[in-house]
Parts: sequence; structure tokens; C-alpha cells
Amino acid sequence: MPPAKPRVALFATCLVDLYRPSIGFAAIKLLQEAGCQVEVPRAQTCCGQPAYNSGDRATTRDLAEGILDAFGGYDYVVVPSGSCGGMLKHHLPHLFDDDPNLRARADALAERTFELVSFLSDVMGIDRLSARADVGTITYHDSCSGLRELGVKNQPRRLLESIGATITEMADPEICCGFGGTFCVKYPEISVRMVSDKVRDIAATGAETLLAGDLGCLLNIAGRLQREGHRTQVRHVAEVLAGMAEQVPPIGVSGREGSD
Repeated sequence: MPPAKPRVALFATCLVDLYRPSIGFAAIKLLQEAGCQVEVPRAQTCCGQPAYNSGDRATTRDLAEGILDAFGGYDYVVVPSGSCGGMLKHHLPHLFDDDPNLRARADALAERTFELVSFLSDVMGIDRLSARADVGTITYHDSCSGLRELGVKNQPRRLLESIGATITEMADPEICCGFGGTFCVKYPEISVRMVSDKVRDIAATGAETLLAGDLGCLLNIAGRLQREGHRTQVRHVAEVLAGMAEQVPPIGVSGREGSD
């Protein structure tokens, strides 16, 4: 059982900080409504995933040591991103295989780290929220890291249904959108083909809004939807669950977001 009022650190992520701060505010609102004491450590930086995926273990390890210092002492670390959450939970500890003390600290951090919607559902036991879905029919994209590394699948759908959302599933909601962090930079032709297939799958549902739990995926998909002339709105699931969808434009609408 979680503490009566758990002390939770929000790992905001680089993309949320730079491109879509409303996701961070939505995450804080959801966590506070769930009974958590929420803090956002000012010393936090990148989770290290771009450097890690590029083979730069030295830079990744430096970043990881800073994360251990910034997020120590909290009951939980919550991330509104399956990708960054997967990095902290599954990959960061192995950076310290040669140092038992740091490895123990990294393992302890990993045990306390959760993706946002999974935390609300699986740890805090939230099965109903007070917001009301007001974004039309929804289709949901299962991001690779959230699904395969963290087991996030049914939790967002259950919470969306609790606020009255109508979900129309894609034929293949678990297929990668082609973003993959540095993958889309290293293999742009393959990435474009993958996201085009994803956009076709989204359009076939007739849904008015696409939701997901990873901003990287959402930026990638929003850019392709716009390039192909689709009018589907794109939002992070936290914004809808927190009842904040009307406060910010869909991803990609403001100009800088969603470009590819």
C-alpha cells in the first residue's frame, strides 16, 4: 500500500518541458487529486536516452548520477512518458554494473519509478476520475516503451472510459509510429513509412482525437497527420484525464509543435 500521502517527484521529461508544459501541469493535477504531495526537482535533466541509444555511455552515466542525486528520498518518481520511464526503470541501473553502491541506488530508484497512468491505476488504485471527456471519439496509440517495457495497455483505456470517453480502436494500435527517438533521425525513410502507415490506421477509425502517453510519438504523428491533410486532433492522455483539453490547443496547432 502507498503511504497515506506519498511524496512524489515528477520527472517532467525534456520534450514536455520544451514543447508541451501543459502535460506536466496535467500530471501534477492528476497526482494531487489522487492524494499525492507532488514536487518537481529543479535539478532534473534529460533521462539520458538519446546518448544511451547513440552508444555514449559516459555522457549517459554522468546524467544518471545527477538523476540519482535529484530524485533520492522520494516515495515515488512518476513520469508522463513510457519512453523516459523505461529508461529510468530498466536501462539506467545497468550503467552502474561496475559500482555496487551506485547500482543499489539505481535499483532503488527503478523500483520507485512509474509511468503516470500506470501509477494512478496500479499504485494509487484510481479507477475513476472527475473530469469529463470532451474531445469527441478517441483512438489510442500504444507507445512501444510504455507497452513493452512498462506494461501500459489497459490502464489508460479504463480511466478514459471512467470519464465518459468513446474509444474506437485502430486495427493495430500496438504498431510503432516510427519515432523511436534517434531512430527517426538515423533512418528517416523507414520512419516516414512507419508513421504514414500509422496515420492511415488512425484515419480508418474515423476518430476525432488521437491520444497516447508519449509526447515523442504524438509530435511525430501530429506532423504526419498535418502533412497528409488530416484533421484528427492529437493530445497527450494526461491532458484529457485531467480535464485540461480545452485549455490548450491540440498538439501541432500552435505552429512549432508537431513539425517533422
